[in-house]
Amino acid sequence: MSALLELEDLSAAYGAVRALHGVSLEVREGEVVCLLGTNGAGKTTTVRCIVGILRPAGGRIRFDGRRIDGLSPARIVSQGIGVVPEGRRLFPKMTVEENLRMGALHLRSEAAIQRGLEEVYALFPVLRERRRQLAGTLSGGEQSMVAIGRGIVATPRLLLLDEPSLGLAPLLVNQLFEAIARIARRGTTVLLIEQNAVKALSIASRGYVLEKGRIVAEGTGEELLRSSALRMAYLQV
Repeated sequence: MSALLELEDLSAAYGAVRALHGVSLEVREGEVVCLLGTNGAGKTTTVRCIVGILRPAGGRIRFDGRRIDGLSPARIVSQGIGVVPEGRRLFPKMTVEENLRMGALHLRSEAAIQRGLEEVYALFPVLRERRRQLAGTLSGGEQSMVAIGRGIVATPRLLLLDEPSLGLAPLLVNQLFEAIARIARRGTTVLLIEQNAVKALSIASRGYVLEKGRIVAEGTGEELLRSSALRMAYLQV
């Protein structure tokens, strides 16, 4: 299985404050890989580097074998990377369908956009019913569906999910992870950034643990659940 996304010795900083220190990881085609860590570990900084919002201070990022560090966010997304940002970041005064279409701005074919919308509505039938409703009037769980739908409407090869379960009730968290597993089964490669280690590892084939901007552990879901580094730093056992 070839690597679809590769981070090699990635470093990043906010001014004089170094946030990432030589982070290396890979996501192979067809995998669900999770990046775990507590607040401030550097997870969102990693996502910002991948999508071009933050220019890395050093290292390389490759997508499908080609370097993408240095490209604009629009160019990176057009390569086939979908993003669900932390906090959902919807447009509350736009309808559900208008929000979904924002994830397909780089597509020139209306037919392709319609196919993407149908895929989203098949995955989340309630959004078809709500498609003309303002996004700001939806429940938290429904807003999460819209955010994920916006990320997959352009049928990306890789989906980046940044803390998708943040702020959701336990029942909604279960439904969310079931939806992510369905997306993966449909053929989309997923990099899942999460604090909820147990739920993330339940659907991931592999994972990495990030602490203070450094990878401190990696392995399969089973290996990481048994990892003392994960238990001590993230599960607080």
